[in-house]
Amino acid sequence: MKKDGKKAWLYLLPAILFLGVFMIYPLIDVLIYSFEEGYNFASQTSFGTGLYNYSYVLHDPYFLQAIRNTFILTAITVPVSTGLSLLIALGLSKVRALRDLYQTVYFLPYVTNTLAVGLVFMVLFQQTEYSDGLVNLLIQWFGGESVDFIDGPYWAKMLVLCLYTVWIVMPFKILILTSALASVNEEYYKAARVDGTSSFRTFTKITLPMISPMLFYLVVTGCIGAFKAYSDAVALFGTDLNAAGMNTIVGYVYDMLYGDGGGYPSYASAAAIILFVIVLTVTCINLLISNKHVYHEGGTGHE
Repeated sequence: MKKDGKKAWLYLLPAILFLGVFMIYPLIDVLIYSFEEGYNFASQTSFGTGLYNYSYVLHDPYFLQAIRNTFILTAITVPVSTGLSLLIALGLSKVRALRDLYQTVYFLPYVTNTLAVGLVFMVLFQQTEYSDGLVNLLIQWFGGESVDFIDGPYWAKMLVLCLYTVWIVMPFKILILTSALASVNEEYYKAARVDGTSSFRTFTKITLPMISPMLFYLVVTGCIGAFKAYSDAVALFGTDLNAAGMNTIVGYVYDMLYGDGGGYPSYASAAAIILFVIVLTVTCINLLISNKHVYHEGGTGHE
């Protein structure tokens, strides 16, 4: 047993070294920078140490706006994208003819360049002196007033950003849920049909519990991905996200790190640590919830 244990640690050693060098060390380094006031990369000096960087960031209107945008984006896109992906995956699981074609079509946005998809959305939603955009043409056709979704009101810009994010993340979720549905033991469904169980009850009592681990995985990774959102906003609103009022936490970190000819690495580090704490907290909450609501093969039943 001891030899097996040593072998296991030996096999894990490369992964542990990689984790330490590329994740743990940079995190500790950023944590140290976040307490160094006025740190300068060039001279490797600072004015002192303390909590001023955190105080500045937490009182910065741009950071508060970035937090608001990020939380709204996460709260909307994660449940919407997961729910729509589940519906599409259920539909694909029932389709026999041309299933592979449908799966390929749904997966295309995932392998398409983010900026290219952003250009498509700008054609659909942006108002210009030459065109109101295809979406506005539809709105006008139904008797509504056109809206500038790219440079207009906040709700319109947030709507486009949420639609864009959902469109980007859905293909991966559809692929995962399609595989999860295919892995459910067919004997469960046969027993349900013999008992005369309705389709809805079969879904809630058999399908949903059996695929709940994958659903939970998608929710957790979806939350992490949404909190790291940045390129989506850039693709739609350009690099000056503060001016557009659509910056995210990652965008704020980037601006603080590279803005004004050298940036403010201490502020960027403080914002990055705050983001890390937020993501870690949300992940831990999801883990606690999963212990009660996620089905585990061979384990106890869950609510």
